[in-house]
Amino acid sequence: MKKVTKATYLKWYEDMLFWRKFEDKLAQVYIQQKVRGFLHLYNGQEAILAGALHVMDLEKDRMITAYRNHVQPIGMGVDPKKVMAELYGKGTGTSQGLGGSMHIFSKEHRFYGGHGIVGGQIPLGAGIAFADKYHKRDSVTLTFMGDGAVRQGSLHETLNMAVKWNLPVVFCVENNGYAMGTSVARTSKGTDIYKLGNGYDIPCAPVDAMDPEKVAEALDEAMKRARKGDGPTFLELKTYRYRGHSMSDAQKYRTKDEVAEYQKLDPITKVKDIIKEKKYASDKEIKAIDKRVKERVSECEKFAEESDWPEKSVMYDVVYEQENYPFLSHKPE
Repeated sequence: MKKVTKATYLKWYEDMLFWRKFEDKLAQVYIQQKVRGFLHLYNGQEAILAGALHVMDLEKDRMITAYRNHVQPIGMGVDPKKVMAELYGKGTGTSQGLGGSMHIFSKEHRFYGGHGIVGGQIPLGAGIAFADKYHKRDSVTLTFMGDGAVRQGSLHETLNMAVKWNLPVVFCVENNGYAMGTSVARTSKGTDIYKLGNGYDIPCAPVDAMDPEKVAEALDEAMKRARKGDGPTFLELKTYRYRGHSMSDAQKYRTKDEVAEYQKLDPITKVKDIIKEKKYASDKEIKAIDKRVKERVSECEKFAEESDWPEKSVMYDVVYEQENYPFLSHKPE
């Protein structure tokens, strides 16, 4: 695995802090009704993305996930200003404001969504991997899902095909404990989700996903295996989200004390503590990072606020392709 250095930890700290503050801003403007619909935040799970990006080859590897999908495309290289504009519904967004919170997408940066159907992205991730194997592209697809999605039949059908065809895909369950608010213990007798891989003869393991270095180590091994042609891996990334399932979640299924206990394991705090312990940066340098992050978030907000709404004609342009579609023409002659 690529060596974890001082630069790695400083990057992890700045990236994770930016992702956290970016979504904190989204939560704020959501309350102001500037962002509408659903809003599912990633707060607490940032170590997963940080670790994944450390071992991915962003020139060829791919990622697909569910609807908790704002910060992943940013990590993959998408302009965060465009991501925020998309959530505002503005024309400068990643999908001209038509996708919204759950459907961020970037073909250019190999980020394939953003999917609102629970478990819907799982077979798509295997399909992307199938295409890469067919075309001999030496790419690996990371397919993320929540703990609730493992109860979908699509997962089991996909695991069976993926291992049968030795597809270059890593299935990553982001187990934040509660799915939409129901604990794993209430939905299954077996609470070790990773063991589902045993039923398909797929290498599987649990991972401490509050630590980006441990995530990186697990994914590095799995991705190397996939590149060698040895097929998929099934990982249970044990994490925790500090906010509710979505902004409309009252969180009555857990106590404030429980959340406070997990906040002691906050990956951003953990990385910051290591930076201080190893003297990778002074307090002054850390404050400079904090300031830079705050300024970047403000730039994103300003861009989204000042961007124009999409033209109504865009709704037709991105849906109907045939020239003789039997509706009135909306385009200028």
